Amino acid sequence: MARIPGRFPWPPSGRWFTGRRPGRSNRRERGDGSPQRSARRLRSMAGGRSVAGQMFVLQILIVALLVVAAVTTLLFQSRSDRFEGARARSLAAAETFAHSPGLVDVLRGPDPSAVLQPLTEAARKAGGVDFIVVMNRDGIRYTHPQPGEIGRHFVGTIKPSLEGRVTIESVHGPLGNEVQAVVPVRDAKGAIVALVSSGLKVSRVSSAVDRQLPVVLGAGAAALALATAGTALAVRRLRRQTHGLGPAEMTRMYEHHDAVLHAVREGVLIADADGRVVLANDEARRLLGLAPDAEGRRVADLGLSPRMADLLISGRVATDEVMPVGDRLLAVNNRPTDRRGGPPGSVATLRDSTELLALAGKAEAAQSRLRLLYEASMGIGTTLDVQRTAEELTQVAAVWFADYVTVDLSEPVLSGGEPPAGSYREAPELRRVALSGIRDDHPLYRVDEVHTYPPPTPMARGFVTGRSVLVSDLTVDDDWRAQDPERFHLVETHGCRSLITVPLQARGVLLGVANFWRTRERPPFEEGDVSLAEEMGARAAVCIDNARRYTREHAMAVTLQHSLLPRGLPEQSALDVAHRYLPAQTGVGGDWFDVIPLPGARVGLVIGDVVGHGLHAAATMGRLRTAVQNFSTLDLPPDELLSYLDELVNRIDQEAAAGNEEAVLAGATCLYAIYDPAAGVCSLSRAGHLLPALVRPDGTVEFPELPAGPPLGLGGLPFEALDVRLSEGSSIVLYTDGLVEDRDRDIDTGMRTLATALGHPGRTPQETCEAVLGALLPDRQRDDIALLVARTRLLPSDRIAEWEVPSDPAAVADARADLSRQLTRWGLDDMAFTTELVLSELITNAIRYATGPIQVRLLYVRTLICEVSDTSSTSPHLRYAADEDEGGRGLFLVSQLTQRWGTRYTPDGKIIWAEQALGRTW
Repeated sequence: MARIPGRFPWPPSGRWFTGRRPGRSNRRERGDGSPQRSARRLRSMAGGRSVAGQMFVLQILIVALLVVAAVTTLLFQSRSDRFEGARARSLAAAETFAHSPGLVDVLRGPDPSAVLQPLTEAARKAGGVDFIVVMNRDGIRYTHPQPGEIGRHFVGTIKPSLEGRVTIESVHGPLGNEVQAVVPVRDAKGAIVALVSSGLKVSRVSSAVDRQLPVVLGAGAAALALATAGTALAVRRLRRQTHGLGPAEMTRMYEHHDAVLHAVREGVLIADADGRVVLANDEARRLLGLAPDAEGRRVADLGLSPRMADLLISGRVATDEVMPVGDRLLAVNNRPTDRRGGPPGSVATLRDSTELLALAGKAEAAQSRLRLLYEASMGIGTTLDVQRTAEELTQVAAVWFADYVTVDLSEPVLSGGEPPAGSYREAPELRRVALSGIRDDHPLYRVDEVHTYPPPTPMARGFVTGRSVLVSDLTVDDDWRAQDPERFHLVETHGCRSLITVPLQARGVLLGVANFWRTRERPPFEEGDVSLAEEMGARAAVCIDNARRYTREHAMAVTLQHSLLPRGLPEQSALDVAHRYLPAQTGVGGDWFDVIPLPGARVGLVIGDVVGHGLHAAATMGRLRTAVQNFSTLDLPPDELLSYLDELVNRIDQEAAAGNEEAVLAGATCLYAIYDPAAGVCSLSRAGHLLPALVRPDGTVEFPELPAGPPLGLGGLPFEALDVRLSEGSSIVLYTDGLVEDRDRDIDTGMRTLATALGHPGRTPQETCEAVLGALLPDRQRDDIALLVARTRLLPSDRIAEWEVPSDPAAVADARADLSRQLTRWGLDDMAFTTELVLSELITNAIRYATGPIQVRLLYVRTLICEVSDTSSTSPHLRYAADEDEGGRGLFLVSQLTQRWGTRYTPDGKIIWAEQALGRTW
């Protein structure tokens, strides 16, 4: 904006614009010689914003160019001088030594190097060269400053010298970059018998530039100092005259002055000593109602109130003095303009306090709105629980926004399901999940009450249309009154007068509805309140939907996890088993356990933990549990079974890596144990899992030093097994790290607490599980917990029969007789025929295909187990014999007559066993 002519009758110099009196300012500038002020002056000159600064930069460039040109010329000249000096000195030394008397005779002597080496060194030092080398025609050195180089080939060109010419060249020799000369040595007949070379490093030759360069640089520095001083004097003089402002800055200052003056929301009116208006900005004209030609007129003639006119021309000081002007109240500030040497007059500023009050009310309302939204963002959605999220919405809104707040949701939302997508013709059945209000004696639906809103009600309209509904005055809602007069009368009688209904919608799906009520004690809702209610409802809807989806996914994961865990314990006679499995509160993990019946009345116990959480960990846990069950059918020792399991985990990792899957299995831990009730021995092996706890019948607790072994998936290291003999009534306790380790408790503390909880004799496995969980279960469970407690039994000696059978076919009949007598003692005469047939076949196979002693063992437990052991490692195979075959039907008959049969290997051979079902157990 250009400056309006005629507005300023006084000159713009002086303190009106600078804020300082000219005389006082000049004295301060002359007396201030501080380094900071000088530095600021130089930075201003270098900035190039003034003519003096531009000249200063130009002078610096000219001086710098001259100095650079002079230095470059001296450097080129110095280089040439150095090379010429090195060439001359090298050539002189070589020529002198080559023409030395007696040199030819020495060269023809028996040891030229012994004579010439001290002579060349003395000549080199006297001549000021780096080397003098005497060589034969083949370039083999006789002399050299470095004795180690004598006898080696000379570095340089010698062919021209062998033809009688002098060679001068620059080479990189043993001493560095040098200029060397090669001169031929002639005998009395003029034949070339040897060569002499002398050289000098160029860097050793001094030049005139070493003396001239300081003079050139000093002259350049002096020229720069003179240019700087001259420019500083010019700038100082210009600043004193213009107060530091150039022409463009002065023009820009006036333009900015006018722009700011007419843009501010504060009136400014300047009057001179005669009471005439010198300047009035647009805001002053509006507030005082001034005519367009007010500037130049007397204040008394502007039609202002006497009090206002007296204040504007009096020149007295006034601060926020409130004066009425029409229907406005103006806050007036007045100050004289001549207190610091300026022209006489006064300047007044005017603010509309009426508008300020309105703005203050709007600002307070906006602040309250922001505070409410902040409280909603911080208080809603703190958990992934649907009902808790709805309660948080009602609690926040009931404090800051409404008197009563309710949330109704569709039934599928509460269980993690998704309501049907699409539009509704009428509101579905909803359940009230949250309610907060100022009193409890209200007529609204209670929490957990299921209801359906009638079509004319605002709640039904909001749910069906998917848009918020505002009812500022409930008394005028005749549709609701006519459709549900009883409920409407209760609400109206209670004092509810205003309502906002907001549908809770996320991802295009209607989840429910939120209702905000106000009573007569508060002002009714307005249009501006709807957007605030919608923002809170949108925030709550997203959080409820997230909680709903989490509930569904968590339920699916937990269902998958429980489906992969044992649903019941198998029947067996070796152990009394109790177990507990507690999934984490925030997700599912990979903890698992299993109880596997094995041949020979033995039982396998297994517990493991897959690294990580989520569906991937649960699915991997299921794969490992299935693999352990399959490997156990091979009747492998615990350490061998873990080796196979380790290979399986490695293959799983490789498959995941090949498929570029993000969730790659990082490993798993496992402990596998086999308990034999006939021998009372438990064989254990672990892969990175925690130590098992063994509880003796007297309550003594110990953690056996079982070799750890690497976690599954690492590979490369073997697993080791440990055999522990247990008396009857001992307990084997297997567990995962979630039981003994927590954020608030380290694993050592957990192990001590576990030992204390287990150290009570006489407890059943169920009671032991309860005691352990009561002592170790954390308040907030962040990891899965698997606990397996097995109390041992021993097979009575009268239920075991074993004897040795000679390796002779005639011994089969005796074995059958022994078997018949044993079955009679056990009262199993009805099974004698079948058992004799099975035993005969097993013994016959052992006699035919094995060597060494044959052992027979009978076990009377839940089943009748018949075992035949031999020293052969060959396993028999079931096959179907042809019609003409005389053999091959024995094992087929065994498989048909028994419940199951199989083979397991021992360190000394194998055992073929067969089980028959019984109706009685021990």
